Amino acid sequence: MTSDPDSPGELGESVPRVHPRRLPRPRRRELAARGSEIALVAAKHFGPLMLRELRHPRRARFAPQLVAHPLRLTYEELGGTFIKFGQIIASSPALFGDEAADEFRSCLDTGPVVPFALVRQQVEDDLGMELAEAYAEFDPEPVGRASIAVVYRARLHDGRDVAVKVLRPGIERLVATDIDLMQPFFELLAKQTGEQLAGSTLQLLDGFRRQIGEEMDLRNEARAMAHFRRLNADVGLDLLVVPEPYPELSGQNVLTMEYLDGVPIDDLARVGELGIDPAPLVEQVVRAFFLTVVRWGTFHGDVHAGNMLLLRDGRVGVIDWGIVGRLDRETHWFFLRILAAVLGEEAAWTDVTRHLVATYGPALQEAVGMSEEELTVFIRSMIEPILTKPFGEVSMAALMQATEAQVARAQGIEARQRSVRAIFRRLRHQRRIRRMADAAGGFETDFDRGNFLLGKQLMYFERYGKLFLADVPILNDRAFFEELLAGAATAGPDGTPPPG
Repeated sequence: MTSDPDSPGELGESVPRVHPRRLPRPRRRELAARGSEIALVAAKHFGPLMLRELRHPRRARFAPQLVAHPLRLTYEELGGTFIKFGQIIASSPALFGDEAADEFRSCLDTGPVVPFALVRQQVEDDLGMELAEAYAEFDPEPVGRASIAVVYRARLHDGRDVAVKVLRPGIERLVATDIDLMQPFFELLAKQTGEQLAGSTLQLLDGFRRQIGEEMDLRNEARAMAHFRRLNADVGLDLLVVPEPYPELSGQNVLTMEYLDGVPIDDLARVGELGIDPAPLVEQVVRAFFLTVVRWGTFHGDVHAGNMLLLRDGRVGVIDWGIVGRLDRETHWFFLRILAAVLGEEAAWTDVTRHLVATYGPALQEAVGMSEEELTVFIRSMIEPILTKPFGEVSMAALMQATEAQVARAQGIEARQRSVRAIFRRLRHQRRIRRMADAAGGFETDFDRGNFLLGKQLMYFERYGKLFLADVPILNDRAFFEELLAGAATAGPDGTPPPG
């Protein structure tokens, strides 16, 4: 089943309609001014570290715990796109380590202050009415300051408590400028080094460029919330709450929605004060994620900790529906084959391997130095534990390191050897593999983006799972997942039955 929002038929009812906002093209002087600002802010926060390193040249250089603090200060001061990246670091210890994730925790709900006069003007211009006409009360102190928008608490004239999300004035120009500055840097870094983290960052930026236009029009988010509220009601996910949007008080730059009273689900101290067990709530969020992906190829695309609230009434609220993943036919089929393989369909592992090789070309097999059969075993060893082992035993970081080590062994290179010669050999090999994969056309495709976005959500779930479900695997209810898969489409990526 395709997830093209413009396609007709049943799917049109299962995917919310999206109309991205067109980003402006930054002028040269805007790029120059923002580039200078980035350089000055980075120099301010990294200057003391650089001076210490120069004074103590024999000390271990730029350890992650030393870099994380000035980097977080830099990101928070620059705002916009940088805060977005900080949020991903905060929610992805598997990629960046626990210390860096903890350092960037404030990025989940900390952005630059916006003068309230500008907020008032944005709301009144968007709604076409005075603030007092729209709301009986409007607290000028924000309850949330995110990267793209600021959230306020208000009360309607009928007494309902609401949250009002307001896009930061001028944010579209800032984000467009940041992306144009960052894109060539990460492209060069990924293609010239082939480093996995650089490639992941480039994938993130590529997806961000496409998604940000969707986030910049809050009417998309309002439609997504209404859509997923209906889905949750239809399948009986009673512990999961999606805020109700109020379209009559919403527009392109303003979104008025039901106010959810709760605390971030990874704020353990405040969660403990509520006396509510988060485990069944997290299980239901994971179940809802798989249900919507399997049935409709669509899902919340940014379930970091700041977007999951433990509510005082014992339910879990999922907020910030600005990013909604919509898998194309090929990626949806691929996801279903992975799930079928993990649930015991042996032939599906071959389907997974052959599709990856067809997508990324001979670079994939050359990178690991394996035949197709050996590669199938290796891919299985990477994927199966993530879904079948208890959260407490799963480490996506360790799996990524294992992949890196295998690539190094295939070329007779020690992955962690730090000599100049070893580093040069490793970078040269990684660069060649990256160029082969680029030539095959697998990177920066809908398939590549869809799988990257799915993987990002699994990293988020790993964090929650370790906190609350250490003894439970993702696929803990086998009967549920088998029934879910049995009711899904089984056609291949081109609409034909899958091979094998």
